[in-house]
Amino acid sequence: MPASQQHIQASTPMGAELVGGGATFRLWAPGAKEIYVIFHDFDAQAEKNDAHLLVRDSNGYWAGFFPDVKDGTPYRFWVVGHGGEGFKRDPYARELAMQGYPDCNCIVRDPHSYPWRDQGFRPPAFNDLIVYQFHIGVFYAKNEQGKDIRAGRVSKYLDALDRIPYLADLGINAIMPLPFVEFQGENSLGYNGTDIFSPEMDYAVESADLDPYLRKVNQLLAQKNRAPLRKEQLVGQINQMKAFIDIAHLYGIAVIADVVYNHAGGGFDDQSIHFLDRPASTDNKDSLYFLASGHAGGLVFAFWKREVRQFLIDNAKMFLNEYHIDGFRYDQVTVMDEHGGWFFCQDLNNTLKFIKPGAVNLAEYWGNERWRGVVNPPHGMGFDAGYDDRLRDRVRSVVAQAAAGRDAPVSLNGLRDALYPPFGFPVAWKAFQCIENHDLLDNNHTGNDKQPRIAALGDATHPRSWYARSRARVATGLLMTAPGIPMIFMGQEFLEDKYWTDNPHAANLMIWWEGLEGKDKAMSDHHRFTRDLLWLRRNQPALCGEGINVFHVHNDNRVIAFHRWLPGIGRDIVVVVSLNEGTFYDHSYRLGFPGAGHWNEVFNSDIYDNFFNPVSQGNPGGINAAGPAMHDLPGSAGITLPANSILVFARD
Repeated sequence: MPASQQHIQASTPMGAELVGGGATFRLWAPGAKEIYVIFHDFDAQAEKNDAHLLVRDSNGYWAGFFPDVKDGTPYRFWVVGHGGEGFKRDPYARELAMQGYPDCNCIVRDPHSYPWRDQGFRPPAFNDLIVYQFHIGVFYAKNEQGKDIRAGRVSKYLDALDRIPYLADLGINAIMPLPFVEFQGENSLGYNGTDIFSPEMDYAVESADLDPYLRKVNQLLAQKNRAPLRKEQLVGQINQMKAFIDIAHLYGIAVIADVVYNHAGGGFDDQSIHFLDRPASTDNKDSLYFLASGHAGGLVFAFWKREVRQFLIDNAKMFLNEYHIDGFRYDQVTVMDEHGGWFFCQDLNNTLKFIKPGAVNLAEYWGNERWRGVVNPPHGMGFDAGYDDRLRDRVRSVVAQAAAGRDAPVSLNGLRDALYPPFGFPVAWKAFQCIENHDLLDNNHTGNDKQPRIAALGDATHPRSWYARSRARVATGLLMTAPGIPMIFMGQEFLEDKYWTDNPHAANLMIWWEGLEGKDKAMSDHHRFTRDLLWLRRNQPALCGEGINVFHVHNDNRVIAFHRWLPGIGRDIVVVVSLNEGTFYDHSYRLGFPGAGHWNEVFNSDIYDNFFNPVSQGNPGGINAAGPAMHDLPGSAGITLPANSILVFARD
């Protein structure tokens, strides 16, 4: 007799669900002839009997209830199709066994087994976000003696925990790790996932190696007056990833998941989601979940199928509900749009905003009408924010122009335009901004897809020279004082100048934490600069507001100035940026100001060079703006403007 239909109905969750002293199993495979659930010894011939046979409904869903299944029970599906038969991993598997991948077991997991400590955490408002992007596999790993152990070894979720207090102190309030779902191979950027409900096993620690990590986790919990975890509560990929998110929340940091819903794979094994129902033909057009169209070495999802759309939406819902994720970065939404994913994106955003309105949805959308990504339906897809490469490209352009020498022409006109919101964006904060990211700096890229880090762009001959240091401060200063949601890439905060790679065997390309820790003063000085700049943004509401007026551009002087404010409230800020290699001394540079009276110089990048810079120039004590009106502003004042610098003035 086939598997019990107890607890089975149209709303039964997909995959394995613990319920009523056992578990339900449900799989969509309309082309299959038979599907069995195989447990424990994985002797398909022994267990391929009626008691393990799932029941098919009229819509191609196979389901059954099995008593006595518990958290930790291993399983796989045995699919009999028109093209053959064999094992298939559950596309909804919450966890995979850490041995033998891709010929590995799925693990039944209780989504509520992890004892969360983050009660009361609320992610920042979207316009207040400051995002930090990093790659778990090469980011950070030290043993208990303080030795860097990244070389030749994939770093772990629990290794990255060491940097959570550091990032909180830096002023970061959201982290965005590159994709962390299961992918083929030991190392990857993460954009070739094949089992998107399962955390990457190479980022997890085996049970036998957990003791030093448990001590670390409990030290971090104790610092926030939270109860310790037991060792068994850290076993497995799921709970280790949850512990990472949990502790990030305790330190005031939201976690944004980088998800890939445009395609899957960069290669598929026989037990993967590809050809799940084992059709007679292995032509890609017969794949259940995918189009024949390829992207990035994998295959694009078949967005026209309701079941495929629901699969991807269920994945996002899992991260929100089971992992307490605070938002998503969606890879290459352009590919989704170009392959029939427009309405899927609308459905995705509508669903997730209903479930967790405070979770941000960031779209990497490069369509010709980018506003369509961030405008609500029916005219747009409804993402909260979208990538904007204008500021990135203009900042990098003016830094490169300035690096050509004192007398080289520098045009700031494009930078001026890029400081304003992109065309059609309803509000300025919806622009997601960066000047460095994982794509630009990837050592494996070539041509225009590979660009130098800002320090190297500022001076290709010597990325630690004053020219490199000061121009890097200007570039990061522009990012953090411009409208939009800013993101920095790992190492940018302390002047890392190398390309990066996801390969832990390329130790020479890993970010150099030792430089920050005393071996390179330029790095520690730049870290101090970035830290103070990030906290300036968090403490000056106008820098996260909508008001922007670029009131002064002087290409010959290489100076640009703009006014930021909160509409209807004020809290005015004036930002002045110079890429001139000479200082304008003795208050000789005259600028308009939004109002008369005293303005404090609340930030001066010049003091961070060889901190505290003994020869720094600026306006200690602030300036007094009076008449006459200038640059269409009611007041004006002369300021001292240091070479290659950014100054910020505020009334309070």
